[in-house]
Amino acid sequence: MLNDDVADLLQNPILEELGQQIVDGVIAPGDRLTLDSLQARFGVSRTVMRDCMRVLESLRMVISRRRVGLVVQPPESWNKFDRRVIRWRLSGPGREDQFAELTELRIAVEPLSAARAAARATAVARDRLQELAGELRRLGEAGELEEFLAADIEFHQLLLRSSGNSMFAQLDGVIAEVLTGRTHQGLMPFHPRPEALAEHEAVADAVARRDSHAAERHMQVLVDEVRRALDSPNPAQ
Repeated sequence: MLNDDVADLLQNPILEELGQQIVDGVIAPGDRLTLDSLQARFGVSRTVMRDCMRVLESLRMVISRRRVGLVVQPPESWNKFDRRVIRWRLSGPGREDQFAELTELRIAVEPLSAARAAARATAVARDRLQELAGELRRLGEAGELEEFLAADIEFHQLLLRSSGNSMFAQLDGVIAEVLTGRTHQGLMPFHPRPEALAEHEAVADAVARRDSHAAERHMQVLVDEVRRALDSPNPAQ
């Protein structure tokens, strides 16, 4: 099986098109795919096409059946924690459901992750969280959304990794995709809400002070604000 980096580098256009079409229902559950037909469609070698389909198999979006070929699987079979599947779902017709699910996951995980980070983060991580909170304030007030996004991803990923919980840490790609999707699909206001900037600063300060209860409380407020923003009829306003 190809790793993520190799797959993205070599098969990205094919993988993106097929993955998105499966998520969108253009290629429906139960549809049969053959290497011959896919080769003809994309004009690539059998080896390249086979490697691409192996990636989709690893995501449980297709399954190989003897004498039948590759059969497209229903959504309940997919690996929904893989960042590519998340990205395709966020670009598909069910993006509202995907955002809701991801927000619920964040509500369940991130407050506890912040609490654990307050108890377990290194001095370097504590300092970096406070630096990032300051960067988020500056970039948010300036309306520099792409730079804000990069700092926001680093902030939340660092909290997950600093929690000391290896399973939380492996959600860093999930967090990156949901934050990226929210920004690129117009669900972030041009100037992030002042209360959101303040809560990032409060979380970083609580972690720096090793105050687990405060870190958990402020992160809870922050993810609840995200849920309210997504429920708003005009979330980017």
